[in-house]
Amino acid sequence: MRELFFPILLSAQVAVLALAIVAPLGVLVAWLQASRAHPLRRLVDVLVLLPMLLPPTVLGFFLVLACGRRGPVGRVLEEVFGVRLIFTPAAAVVASGIVAFPVLVKAAQPAMEAVPRELIDVGRSLGLGPVAVFFRVVLRWCWRSVATGLLLAFVRALGEFGATMMFAGMIPGVTNTMPLEIFALYQRAEDDRALVYVGVLVLVSIMTAWLASRAGELRGGPR
Repeated sequence: MRELFFPILLSAQVAVLALAIVAPLGVLVAWLQASRAHPLRRLVDVLVLLPMLLPPTVLGFFLVLACGRRGPVGRVLEEVFGVRLIFTPAAAVVASGIVAFPVLVKAAQPAMEAVPRELIDVGRSLGLGPVAVFFRVVLRWCWRSVATGLLLAFVRALGEFGATMMFAGMIPGVTNTMPLEIFALYQRAEDDRALVYVGVLVLVSIMTAWLASRAGELRGGPR
């Protein structure tokens, strides 16, 4: 029974941790991109979009080069902190977070760009600082879009396959998330068990799509 439920629990843990890491950074990048025309704006847009455009295996390959035991980041982590990242559940979190990051940014940024400028100006005229303006004006206006982005990013992290396989590996009882387990079961012709994980992922995806659609219908300002 543990063998059956382990990939489900691991996938959920990986997706939650990835989202916890990505959420503040993604929302911050979305707000910075939406609120000001800085010189690096186009470059940041390109870097944000890259994980969506590159094949996941390419992302995984770069992660191995950078964070593997012989990579610059991996070597520092292991020699200085005694931490090995590659082929661990933490590697799955990193891989899932990278592919989920642009989903959140690209869902939140247009909504933040649509916040009426006069509302922000009024907030500032009332003495609100940048942080207070963001939470009390911007986020209050577009929280549904941000919530939708968080949901979509969570599902993207939950279903990550290619980068996870390259960087975390497919180690039974350690890094075998649901997408990796489906692949392994398919190779062993264990379709009945694979259908369990397929069903879970399909159900979560349908629920997320419904919630995202519902949020889109309700969008249009604070309530």
